[in-house]
Amino acid sequence: MPQTDLTLAECLALRPQLAEPTGLDAFWARTLREARAHAGAPRFTPVDTGLTRVTTYDVTVPGFAGEPVRGWLHLPTGVSGPLGCVVEFLGYGRGRGLPHEQVLWANAGYAHFIMDTRGQGWSAAPGDTPDTAALSGTVPGFLTRGVESPQEHYYRRVFTDAVRFVEAAREHPAVDPDRIVVTGHSQGGGIALAVAALTPGLAGVMPDAPFLCDIRRGATIAGAPPYTELAEYLSLHRDRAEQVFATLAHVDAAVLASRATAPALFSIAMMDDVCPPSTCFAAYHRYGGPKDLRVYEFNGHESGGAHHRREQLTWVRELLAGPHPDARTTPSAFRLA
Repeated sequence: MPQTDLTLAECLALRPQLAEPTGLDAFWARTLREARAHAGAPRFTPVDTGLTRVTTYDVTVPGFAGEPVRGWLHLPTGVSGPLGCVVEFLGYGRGRGLPHEQVLWANAGYAHFIMDTRGQGWSAAPGDTPDTAALSGTVPGFLTRGVESPQEHYYRRVFTDAVRFVEAAREHPAVDPDRIVVTGHSQGGGIALAVAALTPGLAGVMPDAPFLCDIRRGATIAGAPPYTELAEYLSLHRDRAEQVFATLAHVDAAVLASRATAPALFSIAMMDDVCPPSTCFAAYHRYGGPKDLRVYEFNGHESGGAHHRREQLTWVRELLAGPHPDARTTPSAFRLA
């Protein structure tokens, strides 16, 4: 797969000026306040997975508008808490899947929350959380769902679900609320960046080839879905481009990233035609906290794959082993991997 975006040197020098919507912070403060006003507590139901070293719970968390959002909680068996915790958000099209499928972080000794993504679950794994919003005139997919208005956009609901999932993790007795790391690949990486911006006091953030970053550029240069959904929509609705991108600026993870302060480990792949590297670098350069980066020169959207999981395991172990890092003194870092 050839490189089709900016070179690595150009990406490292990139400093995009992304327009921030007026009242963005108030928009998200109001959204989260309304979600928290709905009654209901998280529910945890034990699940027999057949695994003897990991204990699993079927999770239901009140998300956007109090709507139930499903997920899994994996805990290492026989390890006393409170534990460091990894909250994971999923890639585009993937649902939470079967309870035994993703147990890496529990096997490493951490509590592991996995959030189902509303309305998704048709690609790599099934999901169990519907999106209740009415559809009208959208391209198949999610980027154009509710794109006429920030209040109605799909990712307003998803980001709210994700913040509420982290809040549920903080309240669980097995979890140390000061040692929570959020992560995800592609869509999950974009969600993790948004959560880092909207949730103070996280221990760390691991965006892996993040989607939803510099969305307008992604719609212009990406060679594969999902960004191409926007080009398809605007090829028909030719007069709506400014309205569409004004809406999407409210959920652009590169715009929100400047508000995050927790230490971050990014991964970016230089031959990624799904989330072009320049869009990911936009979020990396704008990220507000200390940051580390692994660049995979010859990889596509899979990015570092299992190799990067090993990098993440090491990074989380070192991050959570000591006191919370000081964002004023932790240097930024970058290396090829």
